[in-house]
Amino acid sequence: MKILWDDRGAEAVPKSYYVTMKQAALAALRKCFEVEDLKALNYEVSISFVSDEEIRELNNKYREQDKPTDVLSFPTMEAPPGKIFPMGDIVISTETAARQAQEYGHTYERELTFLTVHGMLHLLGLDHEASLEDEKIMEEITDEIIKSLKL
Repeated sequence: MKILWDDRGAEAVPKSYYVTMKQAALAALRKCFEVEDLKALNYEVSISFVSDEEIRELNNKYREQDKPTDVLSFPTMEAPPGKIFPMGDIVISTETAARQAQEYGHTYERELTFLTVHGMLHLLGLDHEASLEDEKIMEEITDEIIKSLKL
């Protein structure tokens, strides 16, 4: 899987966190596709780190909620011809992630990784706001991945 990183958030994201977040994204793919070897699955995801103001604007434009949020996911609607399938975009507010990490008493890396998994699961079609079943599945997968990464 290829991840395109775009860091323009208000809080810096150490490059060392990218490794953990990519491992988490791959784990979400493995779990949802129930496969171990993802070499045949050529996926590309864009992960952007933005400010509260930028994510508020996106949240307002696409969800009609005029407030910042922690993560938004924008799945690709159809696969273009070619060998790499772009799954979509994940947008994470670094300000909200830093604040939530402090509120929940865990690390910034853990919070960013949690939000990466959450965003990936949305790209894979799960939606905790639409179904209690999806909410439960998302919680179970996320907990399993976070524990496996010892965060």
